[in-house]
Formats: sequence, C-alpha cells, structure tokens
Amino acid sequence: MFDRVKENLLLRLCLILTLIIYIPWDNFLLITVKGESSLLSSVPGEMENGMGGSINNESLFQGEFFFDFDPEFDPDFIGIPEPEDYSMPQVLTFSSYTLQSGDIIGHIAIMTGLNEDTLVSVNNINNTRLLQIGQNLRIPNQDGIYYQVRQGDTLVEIAEQYGTTVERITTVNELFSENINAGMNIFIPEGRMDWVRRQEINGDLFLWPSRGRITSPYGWRLDPFGSGIRQFHTGIDIGGTIGTPIVAAMSGRVAHVGYDGVYGNYLIINHHSGYRTLYAHLSTVRVRAGAYVATGQRIGDVGISGRVTGPHLHFTVYKDGVTVNPLTLMR
Repeated sequence: MFDRVKENLLLRLCLILTLIIYIPWDNFLLITVKGESSLLSSVPGEMENGMGGSINNESLFQGEFFFDFDPEFDPDFIGIPEPEDYSMPQVLTFSSYTLQSGDIIGHIAIMTGLNEDTLVSVNNINNTRLLQIGQNLRIPNQDGIYYQVRQGDTLVEIAEQYGTTVERITTVNELFSENINAGMNIFIPEGRMDWVRRQEINGDLFLWPSRGRITSPYGWRLDPFGSGIRQFHTGIDIGGTIGTPIVAAMSGRVAHVGYDGVYGNYLIINHHSGYRTLYAHLSTVRVRAGAYVATGQRIGDVGISGRVTGPHLHFTVYKDGVTVNPLTLMR
C-alpha cells in the first residue's frame, strides 16, 4: 500500500515540475508549472493545449490529464518569433481594382488587407468623397505611403522620421545607392500619413459651425442684392434664426474680433497646419481675441449684422492664406 502511494506521489511530482504539451502545428512547447493548482485533475479525459483546443495524451503519459494554461499570467511564456522571411522587405509591385457601386475607401482597404493611408497615397487621392464608379485604383503588395524628397533630405533622416530602415527603403524602391534627389517620389514601407492630412482627405477636419441649411454655397454667384454682378463667394452661408449657437469648427486661438460694414460682427480663429476660419454676421460674439477655444465650443450667435438678406452665418476657411471650399473638409 505504501509503495503504491509513494509511486503516485512521485508521478504527480514529475507532472507538476514539467509538462510537455503537443501543439497541433508540429511544435513542442516546454512549460514549467509553478504549482499544483495548475493540475486540476488526474481523471481520464483530454488535456488542453493552452491555445483553446485539447489533445489526447495517451502517447505521452499512462492516463490522461487536464491542464489549464493562461499565458497572460505566466511570465515565462514569451511566445515564438515569426520567421524572418515574413518581415523581409519586398520590391514594390501593383495590381489594379475598378471601383464598383457602393465602394468606399474603408471597405476597399479591408478587402485588400491594406490601410486607408496606403490606398490614398499610391493613388494620389485628395478627397475620398469624390471617388467615381469605374475609376481604377492601384493596389500595392504592401502598406506604405509615398514621400517626395526635399532639398537636403537623406535616406537616413527619412528612415528615422518614419520608423523604418534604409535597407527597407532601398529594397522596396529598387534603389542601387543611398543617393536621392529633390523631387523624387519614394515609397516608405509601413509609412503613415499625419492626422491632419488624413482628415483633410476624408473631409473630416472641421465640425459644422452652426445648425441650419446652406443658403449660399462656395464659389461664383450673382450678387444677392440684385445688382446682377457675378461675384465669388468666399465661404458658405448657413441659414438660421437669430441666436442660434455658433461653435468653433476646430480648436485654435482667436486671432481677431471686430466689426465690418459687410461682415458685421465677426471673429477669426487661427488653427494648426495653416488653417484659419472666419465667422461673420454674428448677433453676439462670446469670446475675446487671444482666447484659446476648443472644437465645438460656443463662440457666438447667428445674427443679421453687416450686409445681409436674412439671419445666417457666413463661414470661410483659409488654408495658407487662400480660401478653400469648407464642404470638402467638414464632417
């Protein structure tokens, strides 16, 4: 009787110290068990492999054992590195895809296994809302973006900027040396666009500054006061009732608050990346020059100040000192 108990104790001790678990993809994983709590039972059954499946262990032990293993709580479980071939740089190649009805850039990215930045960059898309049915897109064999070399750039600096290596850049672009010239377009593997550029292209940079419908769009129009003269409208007019809240379309600092014979009560906000917004015909201005405002913060109320035909907000967006159509940038 004593010998049998001793034999069982020795067997359990061996199992607690070390278990060899067979993993279905032809590898063996050696796991050191910290204590008996991991050995839940020694009754006939199947052994869990720690990967969500189970295995029959008769070929390894006399009897079968159930083993519950959670790698998150085992500091000795470090994983197995992927083969180097998986991450080796590849020469850039392309296939093509023709846009179908209902296609949007996000769905195409999922379908091709690429990120949106990649598709936008390699196809030089400036506004994802303007994609057309029948348009052909280039589909690269890897993620990344194009970068136009500037005067004084080096591959070492570019690689550091995008968190990659010179070797990867030269291999992908089939460059035979590290010499690059200003104006060259090189593909940066795994490169990503900055947040502002991505929002510009997707038309998600600015909030709507006020509720209401557009009463006059951006671009050429006839003088609304009946002169018959064709004029260029530098922003959009959003109709509303007097007192309707006006909010900052993007965070920034109030550059100027004033009154103008045409714009009435107005204010200007400076934003990052060369953007500036103008809000005009306000009944009330609720911020002062120099104040920082957050996106969506109330800055004024719709009014009829200045030269108007009715209560509305005139909203203009400038990029590097030049007006742009706000509707291409608003979400």
